[in-house]
Amino acid sequence: MADTMRNQKGVMSEVCRRGASELTFVEIVQQNHGFRVSRRDEMSGPDPAMTVSADYLKPKLLCYELHDGSPSIVPARPERQWMGKTPEHFAYRCIPLAIANSSGWEILCPDGFTAEWNGGDSLNDITVESHSERSLSHFVASHFGSGVLTFHPGYLFRTSPGWALWVRGAPNTAKSNCAPLDGLVETDWLPFTFTMNWRFSKPGKVQFERGEPFCFITLFPHALIDDVQPEILRLDDNPDLKTDFENWAESRNNFNKRLSERDPEAVAAKWQKTYAHGKQFDGSKVDLHLAKRRLKQPKKV
Repeated sequence: MADTMRNQKGVMSEVCRRGASELTFVEIVQQNHGFRVSRRDEMSGPDPAMTVSADYLKPKLLCYELHDGSPSIVPARPERQWMGKTPEHFAYRCIPLAIANSSGWEILCPDGFTAEWNGGDSLNDITVESHSERSLSHFVASHFGSGVLTFHPGYLFRTSPGWALWVRGAPNTAKSNCAPLDGLVETDWLPFTFTMNWRFSKPGKVQFERGEPFCFITLFPHALIDDVQPEILRLDDNPDLKTDFENWAESRNNFNKRLSERDPEAVAAKWQKTYAHGKQFDGSKVDLHLAKRRLKQPKKV
């Protein structure tokens, strides 16, 4: 298994380094690593350690229901209540916020409930009260103690080799006295499920409504990140980038100045939309830019 993972990491590092436009994934594998690229249904061949699945470049997320009535999984929504309450909804002008909000899938509460923690460390120090007649003991409970509220997603997840699930609360949301705990789960091999946990920050109550996300999942290429070497550079070492940065800064400062002076053109524009439109300072469009993200709805197979 360890040798297979090292082979997989090497291939993916080479793909990222050389780029798909220079050589295809298959060519890189065959010319430089001596592996045979196969479909997933061929992975049980005689020498799996020398086989790299082409699924790496198109990862899969399989969601196996553990019981009838598992919580719904939906593409994550870009909207946030607090963002909608900002004046003129200005928070939505921040494209990175909205993209982060929708870069995964939400798992939703099947029913509403209120949980309360009295500050103690035992399992009995958290109580859960359903908002309906339906029992929620199979879904949410005090499992670890120490103010930790535990949810059971109701699925066994499997991902393509080298891809893990980042499990967390929905981005850019908050509750006043209870916070979601992040976890990175190696779902490419784990034949078991996991729990989603929230931790009280102080004694008190927390409420979850029916249809509210209690868990947010997104894919993470954990086979690659260990090979990333951050480099600290001086901006002066990249004159072109420095020029672009200074032009952006000058343009932004000038726009904000005009806006504060109530310049009619700036007031009508409201904000600069260069990033929102995926344009460089000279007006040219970048190769890859997203102003919105809509992930696929899980389908029954």
